[in-house]
Amino acid sequence: MRMSVIVRSKDEADRLRLALASLERQSTPAEVIVVDDGSTDHTPEVLAAAARRMPLTAVTHALARGRSGAANAGAQAATGDVLVFMDGDTLAGPDLVARHAALHATGIARVGRGETFHLRCTRSMLDPETGTPRPGEEAHLARLAPDELARSTVRRAEIVGDFAAIVRRAEPGIYPGAGPRRLHELEIDALRRHPDCGVLWAAASGSNLSVRRDAFLRCGGFDESIDINEHRELALRLFEAGARMAIVDGAHTFHLTHRAGWRNPLVDTHWEERFYRAHPRLEVKLLAVFWAGLTPRADFPPEARIASLPELEAAARGGSDVDWDAVRRHIGLPTLDPAIASRSGLSAGPASQPVSTP
Repeated sequence: MRMSVIVRSKDEADRLRLALASLERQSTPAEVIVVDDGSTDHTPEVLAAAARRMPLTAVTHALARGRSGAANAGAQAATGDVLVFMDGDTLAGPDLVARHAALHATGIARVGRGETFHLRCTRSMLDPETGTPRPGEEAHLARLAPDELARSTVRRAEIVGDFAAIVRRAEPGIYPGAGPRRLHELEIDALRRHPDCGVLWAAASGSNLSVRRDAFLRCGGFDESIDINEHRELALRLFEAGARMAIVDGAHTFHLTHRAGWRNPLVDTHWEERFYRAHPRLEVKLLAVFWAGLTPRADFPPEARIASLPELEAAARGGSDVDWDAVRRHIGLPTLDPAIASRSGLSAGPASQPVSTP
């Protein structure tokens, strides 16, 4: 079975250099395709240097097409039977490709999701290998003792020769914080303990996600009008076509975190309208409610808190008198047009009883 790893990257050359080093030393080889989505930094030099050491195909966009467009372009260039999607600021554990390959070798239609970790120590760095600070972070890094700064860097020598040293510094979740860690725990728990849960597509991740290329192309790839949570929307379409989400045990990724450039789906909510219009289902409307309730907040209605993916599925099935639209308004989320669901013949959920608030 041929494997293709698709790496999306924009203006993160120094992190990309380390990500490619982690793919260079995989226990199972794979075709590597990097989509340079409109970078203005030294990404071309990084790609040229990597191509001298490993088989690599570069797809270059003069103008950025966004995460979904970049991923689709990579899939079109790929020749493997299985696509593994990665980001340019993420390290692949040594057996990532092998673990995804083993999942898809069974022939069962699956969407594979590995375990996602992060390295908090790189948040202030432009180049995690040299410890070069991001603009505005100079004073923060200058306060670190030399040995502490050295422990915070992520060096190619570690990636190639001592990956365990990187693993020891990693924490669960794509980003630092209680909310991302809790979400990671709940998603992995659902994948392991509730394989028949009807909303497991919501456990898809943007990086460390795999799917057979033929299934990806049949469903039309990523929706290019969605650029946050595009992976969950894709997983839902694949789910509806008969595929099932599955944990890829031992397939680990490590996000080289950064303070700037990331988008919060609870703040940047434009993705929701397009997602809900394509899938007018109550569980889509409840995704952001689920995430918002993962960390303590005094204004969150206790009866609206969703504590797991099985609870999300149960809430979407109805039987509750919670007015989910009122909950969304109360916690600052936009109202999603219930007429979309009405026109589709699907229920948008009960909306007759007001939610009690603290």
